[in-house]
Amino acid sequence: MKRISIVTPCFNEEDNVEELYSQVKEIFNQLIGYSYEHIFIDNASKDRTVSILKKIASEDKNVKIIVNARNFGHIRSPYHALLKASGEAVILLVADLQDPPSMIKDFIQKWEEGFKVVLGVKHQSEESSAMFMIRKMYYNFINKVSEIELTKNNTGFGLYDKQIITILKEVNDPYPYFRGLISDIGFESYKIQYVQPARKRGITKNNFYTLYDIAMLGITNHSKIPLRMAAILGFVMSAGSFLVAIGYLLAKLIFWNYFSVGIAPLVIGLFLFSSVQLFFIGIIGEYIGSIHTQVLKRPLVTEKERINFSEES
Repeated sequence: MKRISIVTPCFNEEDNVEELYSQVKEIFNQLIGYSYEHIFIDNASKDRTVSILKKIASEDKNVKIIVNARNFGHIRSPYHALLKASGEAVILLVADLQDPPSMIKDFIQKWEEGFKVVLGVKHQSEESSAMFMIRKMYYNFINKVSEIELTKNNTGFGLYDKQIITILKEVNDPYPYFRGLISDIGFESYKIQYVQPARKRGITKNNFYTLYDIAMLGITNHSKIPLRMAAILGFVMSAGSFLVAIGYLLAKLIFWNYFSVGIAPLVIGLFLFSSVQLFFIGIIGEYIGSIHTQVLKRPLVTEKERINFSEES
């Protein structure tokens, strides 16, 4: 029997984990010729998520649990669990039920047809239309500046062959942009569109900082254009300032008694150049921060506890 690994990151999802487990179990009860493991990695939840998962794991050995020592964030924790999966294919499935578990069958079907990567792409969403539009604009922007083509409207939800996981283990990235890595590896992917349902229970753990974090990570990991824009814009603005200065000098010399330079151009120019400098200093800071993270080489997560894993794993 072919073994499929389901990886589910969770943080304060006590309202959803049991329902997700039941749906995944029901799907594999219907699939002939496949066994599965369902790995939940918990990011130090403050609610009853871990206790619910432990109860499930005590009754079903297909369920495995990794409990982190602290909250390691929404980037490192899921990636760590993916690397610990033992299946011939791994499916990343979040706990909030906004990625439909019913698509597992479609993923496996396309995997059996030979695709190493099968991705779920949300072409519509029942979430806020404004938020969906912002995400769409971001994907369009990052594809224009990126050195590789990234999959739009994919959050990582999909199936990845064991060969892909083996390659990821060799990357050794302490703060990986998973979606970008999948595109960077280069295997052809099959994309299945779906409508993302609204969250029914619990509240989203994403906020402005987490969304900004992953957005900047995608840019700094896959594009040097912002750095080059700083150099180009600096040159253009310097040339423009020099031409404006020459124009003011000639105007003053020709219309000495009538032309007043005034302080307004000086103030406007000062604030313009200061804001541009601060913006690009921030961009450079993001790249330096990314380098700093790579240099530290800290582990993805520190595990507090494992349940239902063999001693060898």
